[in-house]
Amino acid sequence: MFCFKKISLFKVFAILQNIYSKMTRLNLSKVLIFMFMISLIIGCNKNSVKGGKNNSQATGWKINSKDGGFQSAAKYKGQPAGPGLIFIEGGTYTKGNVKDNVMRDWNNSPTQQYVRSFFIDETEVTNEMYGEYLYWMKAVFAENFSEIYKAALPDTLVWRNPLGFNEDMVVNYLRHPAFQQHPVVGVKWQQAVNFAKWRTDRVNEQILVNEGFIREGAIIPDSITDGYTFNSKAYLLDPSSAYGGKMNQLASDKSKETNEDGEEKIEYATREKGVLLPEYRLPTETEWEYAALALKEIRQENIYRGKKKFPWDGEYTRSGKKKNLGDQLANFKLADGDYGGIAGWSEVGSGITTSVRSYPPNDFGLYGMAGNVAEWVADVYRPIIDEEANDFNYYRGNVYRNPVIGEDGKLITVDVENASYDVLPGALLEEVQKTEDLKDRVNYSTGDNRNFNDGDRNSVRDFSLEGDYKRMYNSPTGDDGEERTTLVDDQAKVYKGGSWLDRAYYLDPGQRRYLPGTMTTNFIGFRCAMSYLGESRISEKPKR
Repeated sequence: MFCFKKISLFKVFAILQNIYSKMTRLNLSKVLIFMFMISLIIGCNKNSVKGGKNNSQATGWKINSKDGGFQSAAKYKGQPAGPGLIFIEGGTYTKGNVKDNVMRDWNNSPTQQYVRSFFIDETEVTNEMYGEYLYWMKAVFAENFSEIYKAALPDTLVWRNPLGFNEDMVVNYLRHPAFQQHPVVGVKWQQAVNFAKWRTDRVNEQILVNEGFIREGAIIPDSITDGYTFNSKAYLLDPSSAYGGKMNQLASDKSKETNEDGEEKIEYATREKGVLLPEYRLPTETEWEYAALALKEIRQENIYRGKKKFPWDGEYTRSGKKKNLGDQLANFKLADGDYGGIAGWSEVGSGITTSVRSYPPNDFGLYGMAGNVAEWVADVYRPIIDEEANDFNYYRGNVYRNPVIGEDGKLITVDVENASYDVLPGALLEEVQKTEDLKDRVNYSTGDNRNFNDGDRNSVRDFSLEGDYKRMYNSPTGDDGEERTTLVDDQAKVYKGGSWLDRAYYLDPGQRRYLPGTMTTNFIGFRCAMSYLGESRISEKPKR
């Protein structure tokens, strides 16, 4: 048998066609032999060393071999949606004020942004969801590490008012079953971030159990008495360090393998396997606003017909649909002294917060993106987004950190001695990237970029090229030597959306406000987001 290795398939089929024309009168057996010859020739025409299912396209070496070598997630089918999350397909939109600006704000000037696909919570984080977090923190830390548990507690005193009676809300809102589906309030910005970290670890821990990497019953191991819990990031970077170095004791029998020398080897869910989900986190301001707008309902072909003022289509807060004609589409303050409309008209409002699914979702399927509670987002506040801002997933708040490596060359895990309320035992010890380590970088020059362009000559009052200049933010003292009075610094955090306590103006997703992240209120809650790892344009939504 010969091979047409160096002849194009076009020429091969031309030869075969000529042969076939001379064989039209042959019997069936000869035709079958002829077809077999075609398959051999075509198969022979392929590369002698090829990639494929079991061989590397780069080297021809075997991959995913039981004998070892490089392992690839050949069966990876894309990132599923984590519990509670909705997939949001990315796209382009105009961020900021696109409609009336009666307040004459200058901090939400419009900029065109592109947003990558991501996931976001279907609803605000509820009292029930936060209660699960508190239950876990109490079970793990209350006895030996009470300060960690206390740091997770919301401030229930936010309901008190000098001239209003709300004491029943102080003692009941967080824990009573009547409010379990209402959004949690009284949380600081950092508490919301800590909840997202905890949620990440609990979800991934359960995935490891389901996939057979951790044995059943090991989700809350004995190691918690030493203050160590599971941490997703630490596990991915150094799996053996998980649970304070007790990972080997908790591994399932399925993940263990004994070699010929009697040595036990444990299979870990490495990043290359794609088993664990990315972290839950607060959405960026750009992501939150894009998700709230849900522009696809006014999309026509590949353009938008007009602009949107609210998360729903139209210029008004009441529904124009026949099914619920005249009903309010969000929970907000209608007027002075009017939080819930007339008695007997139940669809108007609640007086305080409502359960998270009380009003219709927007076109992305998200509830409460206008009204009910405003929501913390990840961004550090600055009054304006300048013209040089990144138009690809704009975000202010980047602080780049690296794991700390000890003298023995190993990563250092946080223990009970250096743990804090926002860095729990079991996490990796990290430090902000040093400026001297960034000298060869072209995309950024500092590890902490929260105050990017603040204090630079191009971002100050009384700009001049010569002499001293006045810093706009984060200045320790004023021009007269007195302490500064501005609240705008690296601890000022953005919150988005209107609440039960706000008028309709703040229901516009383009509106943005801020408070110090250490403050708590009875009208700010939060929801979590998660990055989507893959192409922004996909044919099918990830499975939930």
